Amino acid sequence: MLIKIAKPSDLHESDVTPESIYLSRRRFMGGMAGLGAGLALSGGAQAAADDYSDVPEGDAPGWLKEKISDAKWDAISPSDPEKDKLAPFDDASQYNNFFEFGTDKGDPARHAGSLETQPWSVVVDGEVNNGGRFALEDLVKPSLFEERIYRLRCVEAWSMVIPWLGIPLAEIIKRADPTSKAKYVRFETLVDPEQMRGQRSSFSIIEWPYVEGLRLDEAMHPLTIMAMGMYGRELPNQNGAPLRLVVPWKYGFKSIKSIVRISLVEEQPVNSWQKIASDEYGFYANVNPNVDHPRWSQATERRLPNTLFNSNTIDTRMFNGYEDEVAELYAGMDLRKHY
Repeated sequence: MLIKIAKPSDLHESDVTPESIYLSRRRFMGGMAGLGAGLALSGGAQAAADDYSDVPEGDAPGWLKEKISDAKWDAISPSDPEKDKLAPFDDASQYNNFFEFGTDKGDPARHAGSLETQPWSVVVDGEVNNGGRFALEDLVKPSLFEERIYRLRCVEAWSMVIPWLGIPLAEIIKRADPTSKAKYVRFETLVDPEQMRGQRSSFSIIEWPYVEGLRLDEAMHPLTIMAMGMYGRELPNQNGAPLRLVVPWKYGFKSIKSIVRISLVEEQPVNSWQKIASDEYGFYANVNPNVDHPRWSQATERRLPNTLFNSNTIDTRMFNGYEDEVAELYAGMDLRKHY
């Protein structure tokens, strides 16, 4: 058995989980170190009894409930328990950017209930040998769900700590069998103005579909996951159901939601926010406290939840605290130019 040595960037589940959502359902810890940082077992194989007891039950299809119940619930190695407390589910599910449903932070929770996520299919195409259209359950069937407790840092300078459930993106890419021409991964969100009211708004500045992309080595990194759940249940619609990308060292807008296409491509894709304002939103979008947004500082962030009397402002960490794991991906690059 391999036990991964904890890194300072990692989080600790017993530190970050509030007492109100601790204790009840038995979860087995898998017996091996998880893939990449943030998944180290603490003290080896063990069983835990914990539950997100204040999280409302969802309406997941049977196959997804089974994947969640069989998930690998890894203990997470230590970090700063005062700064990295888990966000309450209500905050994580009610304060969102999802412009397909509106521009206000509360619009996704108010309007995303109109989105039908069952059935759902994903096209995998481009520079691959095993492409096609796949039902979501078939796309993820060979993989074991894992819980990843990650920091989420928005380019707007607010942040949360969220427990995701999903699989490494690398597993999907490997099964697609990329050709030697594949250098980037391009993602698309669903386009359906009938269900997504923001897409039929005359005030929208986004050219639909919403597009995001990663360099292939970023997509293959062990920290990069495709999430289908959070807080021990399936993703709520407003959080990107039924399938979203999570790349924890990048600003949140990179984590594209409600994905319907994953394309392996040779040329670097032009992402939606690049197209809108390339001087403000670069392709890489790595969290960097030393490179300000043209209109505000990125040196600090507002950690949610907060109150009128407690702004909960903390210093932003390079690569969102995952520097030890991902800095080598950008060795020799000018991060002010490749922002």
